[in-house]
Amino acid sequence: MTRHDESAGRRRREFLKVAGGVATALTATADAFGQGARPQSAARRPAGPPDRGLWATWYDLPVEGRDAYLNWLHGTYLPALLARPGFLWAAHYATREREGGGTQIHHTTDPKVGTGYHYILLVGATDADVFGNPTPSAMNAALPDAGRTMVAMRVGERVNILTETGRCEGRATPAYQDGMIAAPCIQIGSFNCPVEYEEEMHAGYVASRMPAHCATASCVRTRKLNSVAGWAKHVILYEYTSLDGFTRDYEAANSKSPLGVGGHNVVPYLVHAPSGPNSALRLWPPVSASRAG
Repeated sequence: MTRHDESAGRRRREFLKVAGGVATALTATADAFGQGARPQSAARRPAGPPDRGLWATWYDLPVEGRDAYLNWLHGTYLPALLARPGFLWAAHYATREREGGGTQIHHTTDPKVGTGYHYILLVGATDADVFGNPTPSAMNAALPDAGRTMVAMRVGERVNILTETGRCEGRATPAYQDGMIAAPCIQIGSFNCPVEYEEEMHAGYVASRMPAHCATASCVRTRKLNSVAGWAKHVILYEYTSLDGFTRDYEAANSKSPLGVGGHNVVPYLVHAPSGPNSALRLWPPVSASRAG
């Protein structure tokens, strides 16, 4: 090797050494400013819930033809929906008798808002965009004649398309056997809130009320949702393993968690949907005796 080649090789090694040092320094600086996140760090971040979209329908039914409707809904309509891409689960509920809610609960008198509440149909999807192409109304309009006749039996129908903005997993989650499907007993509220109280209400749910419910023995999860379409801007969904658990734990959790900040309660300012909030028991999928405890 000539003296020229040796000199050139030495300069190349010195350049690589310096360049390597600069690269190391830049990486350290980027990490210090949070700009150098490594792939393995990202992989450790908890995954979000797979069912962030919800289509909720409240309605009533006439006595005549009710059994035929329920057989069609559970045996034909819902299985067909669940065959669609992005649709993950469905649950159909019968509402319990109205609880009233006392003088704190106020309801809208807007005549455009459907007043049905005896039945509640929930459909979960990967996200709310699943319900945008086609929309729920378009899907129902495209049903065969027999299906459209069944849907037309609904009285006072009210629909919300919702996106989940937060959830809290309850103590009963590890033993819950139905996965993403909404639990056998639910309490669901759909309402609007004056804008000046919305931040306080949000803080009340996140810091107090949702954790209080999830700390009870029978709570599977709570979900806070906001509207993409529909009258109510806000929806809260509490899920319990059974009616007995709900009866024991729901009011006790509420009493420990005023919906507000610093002991203030924003509930008197909320405007609920007609006859809401509602507690309800799942009709479909059926709840087996072993899962109803």
